[in-house]
Amino acid sequence: MSGPTGSVPSDGPAPGAPAAGAPAAPGTSIYAAQPWLALLSEAQRAPVAPPPTVLHAWRAAVDRAPDRPALAYFDGRLDYRETDELSDSVAGYLAARGLRRGDRVAIMLQNSPHFVLALLGAWKAGATVVPLNPMYKAGEVGHVLADAGVTALICSDRAWETYLRDTAAAAPGLRIALTACELDLQSVNDPRVLGFERLSAPGPDDLADDLLAAARAGHPAPADRGLTAEDVALISYTSGTSGTPKGAMNAHGNIMVNAERQRTGHPIPEGAAYFALAPLFHITGMVCQLSACVANAGTLVLAHRFEAGVVLEAFAAHRPAYTVGPSTAFMALAAHPDATPDHFSSFRVISSGGAPLPPALVEKFRAGFGPYIRNGYGLTECTAPCASVPPEHEAPVDPVSGTLSVGVPGPDTVVRILDEEGREVPFGEQGEIAVRGPQVVSGYWNLPEATAAAFPDGELRTGDIGFMDAAGWLYVVDRKKDMINASGFKVWPREVEDVLYTHPAVREAAVVGVPDAYRGETVRAYVSLRPGASVAPGELGAYCEERLAAYKYPREVEILTELPKTASGKILRRELRSLR
Repeated sequence: MSGPTGSVPSDGPAPGAPAAGAPAAPGTSIYAAQPWLALLSEAQRAPVAPPPTVLHAWRAAVDRAPDRPALAYFDGRLDYRETDELSDSVAGYLAARGLRRGDRVAIMLQNSPHFVLALLGAWKAGATVVPLNPMYKAGEVGHVLADAGVTALICSDRAWETYLRDTAAAAPGLRIALTACELDLQSVNDPRVLGFERLSAPGPDDLADDLLAAARAGHPAPADRGLTAEDVALISYTSGTSGTPKGAMNAHGNIMVNAERQRTGHPIPEGAAYFALAPLFHITGMVCQLSACVANAGTLVLAHRFEAGVVLEAFAAHRPAYTVGPSTAFMALAAHPDATPDHFSSFRVISSGGAPLPPALVEKFRAGFGPYIRNGYGLTECTAPCASVPPEHEAPVDPVSGTLSVGVPGPDTVVRILDEEGREVPFGEQGEIAVRGPQVVSGYWNLPEATAAAFPDGELRTGDIGFMDAAGWLYVVDRKKDMINASGFKVWPREVEDVLYTHPAVREAAVVGVPDAYRGETVRAYVSLRPGASVAPGELGAYCEERLAAYKYPREVEILTELPKTASGKILRRELRSLR
């Protein structure tokens, strides 16, 4: 397997791009001229020379700060030296069981130190990691294990006992298993997130062994496997919100260029605490939290899974400088009755990604708690961010659609807007967002046709519709497949959702198109309400009617207690369509 193809170097602007601020030559691409460079600081425009792999960054952090806490998990702490030794032993265990360079290791754990030990151990053994969503059911796990040709599985003891033992037994080629009790490495069994019992360790006849026992056994680390920037670090399966999940091949170089851009582009002091709000098995958590934290020799604060009250307590206890999460997480934090401005006072940067960020939430959050939430945009296929709001700026709101900009690309990235024939459209016009840069993956695992379709000449065709203004601010309108055709008029759900978010009673909103005998499709909205709020569905429809064109406002509104989401916090419109 090879690393990224068609990527631009990480030590300068894209090929053909002029120097910062220089005009494009006549007849050249308006996007290759990178107008957004003028919005970046000197530090953000400066070339970066990231370490080849996350392991190189990890070893550098161990050398710089061996006694600094690497991981904080409730009341538990592991410093860099101890984490390094424990993961060495995990690597030694895997190597002794016959794991070879390039073999795949699936990790299915929540945000706990066990995930990091498994990840580092697998990489030290030369493996490619396949992160799995702990919410996956047996069929979903079975598909990934077979599709990726997984050799080893590391999961929670509860999942193993409940259903993964049988799933693993049926997986061709899987011959190594480790289980983790996520109660270990801390002593607070908080029922809000850790309300489960400790299970017995795997028996002698079980395929699985105990991860922590393997970590503490002192297995000698294998010889350096010589991983490079081109080696595939992760096979990250897309969330599967449409169709069968595909495995994007994130190379170590893809990860590290984005992690290094995070480190150099944010005013975060070395050694600061990073709070893992996004799940580590998701590309945002893996890159913007874990890998950026390692590059900065920081402390990664973990809290198993998202529960708003627990997260607020962790903010107060650990005083993190950085976090990133979906807008739905910030909605939940803002709605919690115990939330105060002091919970957020330590943050230097708060970023949002993985789900649309309504402008109304940004302003409500700032008014109530102080920080400005910085929008960002990326996909698994571009290894998390390919655009973000620079710390020196605030994202503009498009005056026509009310859409909040997701930021600007970096200096080594070119984002273009294309029509259906793949031709560039002018600034301000909508089209498909295409991305070229050192963070773009080489393709999908074992899917050459899908790779050729999604990455022509190495450029990612995202399937997202958006536009860019002349200054370089990027706006994401919606997913191409989610466009609603009402009586021949295009309706983008995001535009309707953004209006709903301005209503004081609305906590979450999602809009879908549903069949309609007269219009072909009509707009249907699903909302959840803020605690203590009350509003009739008809009132919300009328509220939108006052603010939107007649073909856009929702003819149908349904109020739900919670909207269905992926583990990364993205609202699942697909499931909402099936409710009708």
